[in-house]
Amino acid sequence: MHLVLEIPLLLLTVLFAYLESFVKLFIPLKRKSVSGEIVLITGAGHGMGKIAALEFAKLSSTLVLWDINKQGVEETAAECRELGAAAHAYMVDCSKREDIYRAADKVKEEVGDVTILINNAGVIFCADVLTLKDNQIQKTFEVNVLAHFWTTRAFLPAMMRNNHGHVVTVASSAGHVGVRFMSDYWLLPILKPEDVVKELIDGILTNKKIICVPSSVQFAAVLPLFIPERAQVALNKLHEIKFDAAVGSYNKVK
Repeated sequence: MHLVLEIPLLLLTVLFAYLESFVKLFIPLKRKSVSGEIVLITGAGHGMGKIAALEFAKLSSTLVLWDINKQGVEETAAECRELGAAAHAYMVDCSKREDIYRAADKVKEEVGDVTILINNAGVIFCADVLTLKDNQIQKTFEVNVLAHFWTTRAFLPAMMRNNHGHVVTVASSAGHVGVRFMSDYWLLPILKPEDVVKELIDGILTNKKIICVPSSVQFAAVLPLFIPERAQVALNKLHEIKFDAAVGSYNKVK
């Protein structure tokens, strides 16, 4: 199409998109049913993963639970079954690609095609960048980043074939708001797991593309454009974490 025609068409599309978004502000979001959906949650042995599993169990979903902690993931599965849901527990090391692929094949054979994938597993090492060991940095990326690619590659093809599915990536909002001693993983300490899971499930049921918790985080990416660096440092101190961190031992790192 000629550029003279493409520009007016683009402007009309953008205008329509804004109008559509404005109208949707006044229309209640329709919540979908996840009854019978096969929901796979990584890192389901504790924390957010466990809470999310129990909430999906209440919604009559079939649970596929992964965690490196065998006892933890089996306990979560048992609690889901007590709520009346079918639950399958697998011990999986999400830092290992082949482990993920093997477990994925087993899930497809024993349970079926996953329709909702929640990449929740994560690791964290509390230290400054010079104290972190090389293997700790590598482990962070293997679990918190690369594992998301391997799980998605394992389960997305079936979702595409069936034109039905949902993939969720859980990530820290502190990727936009840095925190001291969390140079390998970002964290905002004011959140409760129960609150985050509530927002996560609400986002899935209403097909939201991005959920920011707290909602103010969505402005974090643009704040540096308007706030001086000294002011940003002062703001960061409002949510500074109090914990024991390894600091200043970089001369021992190998």
